[in-house]
Amino acid sequence: KQPIGVVGVIVPWNFPLMIGAWKIAPALAAGNSVVLKPAETASLTLLRLAELAIEAGVPPGVFNVVTGQGPVAGQALGLSMEVDVLAFTGSGGVGRRLLDYAARSNLKRVYLELGGKSPNIVFADAPDLAAAARVAVYGIFRNSGQVCIAGSRLLVQASVADDFAAEVARIAAAVRVGDPLDLSTEAGAMNSLPQLERAQGFVAGALDEGARLVTGGARTLEATGGWYMQPTVLADVTPTMDLF
Repeated sequence: KQPIGVVGVIVPWNFPLMIGAWKIAPALAAGNSVVLKPAETASLTLLRLAELAIEAGVPPGVFNVVTGQGPVAGQALGLSMEVDVLAFTGSGGVGRRLLDYAARSNLKRVYLELGGKSPNIVFADAPDLAAAARVAVYGIFRNSGQVCIAGSRLLVQASVADDFAAEVARIAAAVRVGDPLDLSTEAGAMNSLPQLERAQGFVAGALDEGARLVTGGARTLEATGGWYMQPTVLADVTPTMDLF
């Protein structure tokens, strides 16, 4: 078997090192070279990885990191006639653009892992609803909720929905939000101001459409200059709402 050639990798900001490693390691192990574009709001981790690769003796040009905005650096990678494969994790909208770039250039192979919104289903006969609530809160708010597999859609049987929402809200309200360098912190900041505003917009839209705020919903620790948001729980959310 022969190496494919040059593998273009584009990774998101929420788990840059882990997701990057998932794509970089097999590409290099199979004899390919890699050109990686990190998210513009989370570039330093992967730039440091590139430095470590040089220190470890990886030959020049085998593992490359190119920073820049998506519409510039990402587009250049997608349209390049010298890139043979694209591996991307991120939104569906960007995934569609990369497919278009591949079609407009050299019909490069494209591997996409696109965002989602995972359901977490709880029935009335669950043996320990309190434990289920604790697990639900962890699944929703770890990494400040900025995870495509976060179980942030809680689908709860109607007979226990109100009590379960109240328990989830009680636990969520106690989540310690703050500086991620503080070891007592349980939820850090949002990745950027646009991400914070987007989350606030989803909450406001759901409330306008009839959802009920159980806890949170607002920005917090604003005096620090950080992009922090209160852990938020809404009830009476329907599938027609953008939040869903």
